[in-house]
Amino acid sequence: MLDYAALAALSEIIRRGSFEAAAAALGVTPSAVSQRIKGLEERLGQVLIHRGPPASGTETGLRLMQHLDQVRLLETTLAASLRPTGGPAVLRLAVNADSLATWFPPVMTALPVLYDLVVDDQDHARDWLRQGQVSAAISSDPDPVPGCDALPLGAMRYLALATPDFLARHFPDGVTEAGLRAAPAITFNAKDALQSRWAQKATGRRLHLPGHLIPASEPFARAVELGLGWGMIPESIAAPALHQGRLQPLVPDLPLDVALHWHVQRAMAPALAPLTAAIRKRAAAELRP
Repeated sequence: MLDYAALAALSEIIRRGSFEAAAAALGVTPSAVSQRIKGLEERLGQVLIHRGPPASGTETGLRLMQHLDQVRLLETTLAASLRPTGGPAVLRLAVNADSLATWFPPVMTALPVLYDLVVDDQDHARDWLRQGQVSAAISSDPDPVPGCDALPLGAMRYLALATPDFLARHFPDGVTEAGLRAAPAITFNAKDALQSRWAQKATGRRLHLPGHLIPASEPFARAVELGLGWGMIPESIAAPALHQGRLQPLVPDLPLDVALHWHVQRAMAPALAPLTAAIRKRAAAELRP
């Protein structure tokens, strides 16, 4: 049987970054928090906290934090059906940055919880679920991990865009393999393969693309608008700049559609049912079939 008081201390340390902040949140002394963590680590025979600073969870520590969040969410759901009292639970999800920047935020009102969102590339968000560190995830991978279900949501359309000046300077005779090898691209992070996938679709070859790393959706789009490079931008974000002529496609009528899926642990599915329904409804309205 796990010590849930110790798990609560573990969760607060990971979320707040220090034993002192966790102690203040729990209304106990830092010494009491340290004793809880020491006892839990000794019982499990594993280190659960990287002491930092800032303090952070080991892989096992993060899984235990997620377990506590799931227990609290299930208890909150049960309590609401019997007697609607008590504070909100914490729900940890993995969401890709472009969904978070566009269609996802309105669905978060579907559950009375505190959200702890892990932002990762859509090609890798499912890994957090596989590791047991989130209850659900939005991913481009259609294959569910064991113990989970995957529901198709639709496709997010990306457009390869740049400013007119950038296109005239780097692609005066149209997009070519040589031009793509030389022109700077904007990439979200090291996991972001969208630019490479589009370049392969355009040329039939896998290319090494030079460029900038800008790991945030709106600054990414802004960098493209400033002419720092070309990049793949969701059509909903790009629409105003396209309409006003500030951005143009590298190749007309050559979008890249990325299918998204909602992965959810079966054990958590009943508690997350209102959120799942809201996600499916919103995705049907905002994403492409």
